[in-house]
This record gives sequence, structure tokens and C-alpha cells, in this order.
Amino acid sequence: MRMESVGCQVDEVDKRRRGDLMAKKKNAEKVGKAEGEDVKKNAKSAEDVKNVKDKGDAKKDNAEKEVVESFKVIDLEDIPHVGAAIAEKLRSAGYSTVDAVAVASPNELSSAAEIGESTAVKIIAEARKLANIGGFESGDLILERRKKVGKIKTGSKDLDNLLGGGVETQAITELFGEFGSGKTQICHQLAVNVQLPPDKGGLNGSVIVIDTENTFRPERIIQMANAKGLDPDEVLKNIYVAQAYNSNHQMLLVDNAKELANKLKKEGKNVRLIIVDSLMSHFRAEYVGRGTLADRQQKLNRHLHDLMRFGELFNAAVVVTNQVQAKPDTFFGDPTKPVGGHIVAHTATFRIYLRKSKGELRVARLIDSPHLPEGEAVFKVTERGIEDR
Repeated sequence: MRMESVGCQVDEVDKRRRGDLMAKKKNAEKVGKAEGEDVKKNAKSAEDVKNVKDKGDAKKDNAEKEVVESFKVIDLEDIPHVGAAIAEKLRSAGYSTVDAVAVASPNELSSAAEIGESTAVKIIAEARKLANIGGFESGDLILERRKKVGKIKTGSKDLDNLLGGGVETQAITELFGEFGSGKTQICHQLAVNVQLPPDKGGLNGSVIVIDTENTFRPERIIQMANAKGLDPDEVLKNIYVAQAYNSNHQMLLVDNAKELANKLKKEGKNVRLIIVDSLMSHFRAEYVGRGTLADRQQKLNRHLHDLMRFGELFNAAVVVTNQVQAKPDTFFGDPTKPVGGHIVAHTATFRIYLRKSKGELRVARLIDSPHLPEGEAVFKVTERGIEDR
């Protein structure tokens, strides 16, 4: 009996021992499985980290590449089909950058470089590829590029609000109205204000003025500069004035302005404003009668597009003043309207009608804008310049 009980106890111990061993084995399997999963998970995490790092490095490399490419200077000789001789002729004609070639017409380029029109077409196509213009792009990219557009404050908050924050670069702003309505005064004020730093309403820029009516007055610039706390001598040094003697000379001065702007850019003095005061004076005097109207409008159209091209190339504001004419057959409403016809009306980005009010007060009405509503603003012209009433 004793032997049987001992045997039973041994069997019980064996069973217990086997159970413990099985439990340990199962635990070992669980631990091993868990450790295996952890190892796999860690390996996967390490792989993900490596992938993220690789993607980050790739993005960084692409960003650096884009920055390098954006700062890379492209010479005219880099354009296919353009050799040293053609490049020299293009520079002499005012086409000193790839952008200038890219936006030129084949007829203009062939005349300037003395090449065939078919070759000019090829050169323009290649220049557009290098300058990255001329293709379709999404609206968000255009919005991003529009952030580079600058605004020049006029000195009057109401007038600035009417213009959506100030006079815009890469756009033509037309000021028209009767004599004494404040057109030239605003031009003088903008020539001073554009030299202010951006936080004070300027663009740290220089100014080019094409004067067709001999209305530019340095004395007025000195008054306005003193009112802004600027050194009048330094302000005058940054304003470059040329007097146009006829319409052909007026158009030629725009080409000369491009050469001057390129020269000043190399010196660190970016031209951010070009003024034509006034746009129609010579055209109106030289082309008289209906028979000359077609020729006048063609020349005027080319002149305005040259100005627009200048604004786009140098990110500059283009401000032109315009005369008005009376409509005797108008029995109701304002009989005055700007001269220049539909050509000026379609090309100008912003059209502002100025009229006199009591004393120093002037009224500005926004007639046309791509994105701003029509409205009016009242400002005054004082010895200090353009101010709020």
C-alpha cells in the first residue's frame, strides 16, 4: 500500500512538473512571439524613419535646387540659336534679359537682331522655356506669384482703400481729369513715397518720369520729401526725368527706360515706378482728324503694351495721366470723358477719375478695376502733399 501511495505521489509530481514545463513552454512561446513582433515592429519603424528621412532629404535637395535655379543668371547666349553676334545686337536694341526676349514679338526681334522672322520665332520659344513663361498654370500658383505685387501708398488712407491698399505694381493705373484736379500732384507724391521702406508705404525703389507737358517740378518734390522726413537731395537723386518732345520720342523713352532700369538694378537701385505725365498730350496734338485715327491708335496700343511689359519685367507700378474731352451732346450727367478711346480703356488696369471740389479737396472715383468695386474717395492737396481731408 505504501509503494502504491508513493507511486501515486511520484505520478502527481510528474504531472505537476509536466504541467509547469508546458506552462513555461507556452509562456516562452508567447514571449518569443511578442519579442518577434516587437522586433518586426521596430524594424518596420526603423524602415519608416529611414523612408521619412529619405523623403525629407529629397525635399531639401529639391528646395535647394529650386533656390539655386531661381538665382541662376541666364545670359542671352544661353538661348538656343543665339550666338555672340545676335546677342550683342539684341542688347544694343534693349533686349538685355531672357525675359525681355521671351515677351517680344517675332517682328520686333527680327528687326532688332537683323534675323529672319522664323529664327526669331524659335528664339522667342526657347527664351520662354528658359524664363518659364507662356504656359498654363493653376490658379494657386498665380495667387502665390501675386504675393510679390507691391503697393505704393498715396498719402491718403481713403484713396489707398479705394485702390485696394495703394497703387499696384505690374499694373497700369490711369489718372484722368480736368486741369487742376490733382493728377500731377499724385504723381509727384508717388515719386516720393515709393522711396520709403515697405513698412511706411513705399518699396525702397527709384522712379523714372517721362514728362510730356513740362510739369515736373523739383521744388514740389522737396516740399513733399520734407513733409515725410526724407532728405530732399537723396530723393531727387532717385528720380530720373526725361522730357518727351513728340510721340515717337515718347515711345523711344520707354526703351531707354528699360536700359536705365537694368543699369540701376545692377547698382542695387531697383526701379519700382514709371510715370508718364501725360499719356495723350503728343498723340492728341500730332494726329488730327478721323483719317489719322487708326495710325494713332496702333501706335498708342504699342506704347501702352511697352509700358505694361516694363511693369512686369521690373515689378514696377505704371502710372499714366490722361486728359479729358467734353461731349457737347450729353444733356444729363458728366459730359467729360478721357481721351484715347477704347485702346486706353482696355489696357489700363485701374482707371481713376479725378475732379475738383471745394478749396483743397479733390474727389477720386474708381471707374474700372479687375477686382475692386466702383467707389469714391475724398482727399486734399496741401503744401505737404496728398493727405486725408
